[in-house]
Amino acid sequence: MIKKYRFGKPFPTEAVIENIPEAQGAMPRFAVDKNAHTFTCPLAKEDRVYGLGEQVRGINKRGWHYVSYNEDDPIITEKRTSLYATHNFLVVAGEKGAFGAFFDSAAKAEFDIGYTHADELKITAIDVDVYLIDGENIDDIVRQFRKIIGQSYIPPKWALGFGQSRWGYKCEEDIRAVAKGYRDANMPIDSIYLDIDYMERYKDFTVHPERYPDLKGLASDMRAEGIHLVPIIDAAVKVEDGYSVYEEGKANGYFCKGADGEPYVVGVWPGESVLPDVLSPEARKWFGSHYKVLLDDGIEGFWNDMNEPALFYSKGRLHAALEIAAEARGRNLVLEDFNKVTSAIGTLANNINDYKEFYHETPVGRVCHADVHNLYGYNMTRAAAEYFERYEPDKRFLLFSRSSCIGMHRYGGIWTGDNASWWSHLLLNLKMLPSLNMCGFLFVGADLGGFGDNTTEDLLLRWLALGIFTPLMRNHTTLGTRNQECYAFGQKDAFRRILGIRYSLIPYLYSELVKCAVRGDMMFRPLAFEYPSDKRATVEDQILVGESLMICPVYEQNAAGRYVYLPEDMKMIRMLAGDDYTEEVLPAGDHYIEVALDEVVFFLRKGHVLPLAKPAKNTSELDEKALQYVKYIDRDTEYELYVGKGEKKSELAGALKKVTVKA
Repeated sequence: MIKKYRFGKPFPTEAVIENIPEAQGAMPRFAVDKNAHTFTCPLAKEDRVYGLGEQVRGINKRGWHYVSYNEDDPIITEKRTSLYATHNFLVVAGEKGAFGAFFDSAAKAEFDIGYTHADELKITAIDVDVYLIDGENIDDIVRQFRKIIGQSYIPPKWALGFGQSRWGYKCEEDIRAVAKGYRDANMPIDSIYLDIDYMERYKDFTVHPERYPDLKGLASDMRAEGIHLVPIIDAAVKVEDGYSVYEEGKANGYFCKGADGEPYVVGVWPGESVLPDVLSPEARKWFGSHYKVLLDDGIEGFWNDMNEPALFYSKGRLHAALEIAAEARGRNLVLEDFNKVTSAIGTLANNINDYKEFYHETPVGRVCHADVHNLYGYNMTRAAAEYFERYEPDKRFLLFSRSSCIGMHRYGGIWTGDNASWWSHLLLNLKMLPSLNMCGFLFVGADLGGFGDNTTEDLLLRWLALGIFTPLMRNHTTLGTRNQECYAFGQKDAFRRILGIRYSLIPYLYSELVKCAVRGDMMFRPLAFEYPSDKRATVEDQILVGESLMICPVYEQNAAGRYVYLPEDMKMIRMLAGDDYTEEVLPAGDHYIEVALDEVVFFLRKGHVLPLAKPAKNTSELDEKALQYVKYIDRDTEYELYVGKGEKKSELAGALKKVTVKA
């Protein structure tokens, strides 16, 4: 049962697509202070709080203070309160049952979950629609929520293949070298990503004429090898006379404006830039139409970036900072003077005060960006998806974004931003997955091996052993780091085996993703959701993947294995390759499991089966008509398998087929 309560005048986010009438009377469960804009709920000692999508710390969010305000900051540690996305849905679960709450707000919101007071949940939000959801259990609550926000994005099947990315592939020769490196090493790959280097002076929807003289030809050559090119699109548009995207947008009023009515100028990769007003339907349609130039070159997937929106500076604030720095030249700076200079320079990027200085023209009138900040990345990605629907309505395109909020899940997936090559981020990757699924994001993944810093061979192998289970599987790193391609390391056999296992798992992973999208289920679930009466099942470094599997990745440096808790008897599958594995039934309880760097260990639940394909060099060569089934059953069991190619939306209706697996 869902009830809606309105406070103030919330901006229409379009996150909820069902018409839920506004409830009358006081809102239950929370004490509401309309003057302070707070919603306070008591927390019993045993209550756990799940949700909030992309955030730091654990699956159970209790004990920290979270802020919903999309933020571009690559230093992700436990002290952070905001990341690149905001997902304001949570579930409180305890011995007296569970309830869900969605705080549908375009602006900043704060979630104090037992931080200030251990026995209290306090949410601060101005101008918000609150949806309270009661259900039989957590899964039922999540399913109800997912129903009112609409079906999750389903990618093409090839998007579940392995992808290689790097900021620093500067030219066509670099791309061909990466493809050759994987081919020569006999390692599978389905996509190679183009970061900002492919553009002409960082201008959206342009291609550098010298570095990439024939993108269409390159895309065609790569497709002949089963490889898709996936270019980046950034949010900001370069200010440059003669640049058609800028000229068109300026002439038609499609950019965000300052108080003076002129396009608001900020600094990003291209230098002085302006921001497409993607909250305006007309501007959104215009911006999305520019993807055509790359689609016509044979591109079938994109990743949208810098769309919090990320700002290096605003033009006015930069000038003020430079004046302060100039005044300090030649002076003997005492502490206070030195701090004045460093503060002026150090607070230029993503300054929250800049967000208060530009405006959107929306269907409900002009609004300040600060009041709708969290909607920007969502609507940029929506612009692309809506154009794809016009360009080729039945085709599935790959599309994912860095910034998002609930609602964008209908248009694309997300990656979890600029992580680092830290073991702690491997574990954080695992813990984010269930929370993201709760909020509707199924096509998700992290930069495997870490984006920032230098990865190590063992870290990348362990991270890949987790990444083979995430729908988005991309190895990505930043400019100036060591080579991070799988063929660049010594243990090529280990990388080849783990990547091969991913391709064997694709029939299962794609089937589970599609079923979860259609039915509003979670692909990644904490053990506590499935085993609510088992207090040991609150463990957070093991999760369920789809209906059949439990994974428990190794996430510590130099560890030869790890302890695993089995809430019931399970079959341990130890894989060296997709067609080379052993099986062993283990009883419920604690077990120490050795896991070598060149193998993957996971568990098959009792009464379930796992379809496996033979490893292949890309998804187009997977033979899904000759699957084998790993099983832990004592009677004939049905498995619902996706049997289509995953390229067309229209095939979905008949693509889920029940297959009987003999005991």
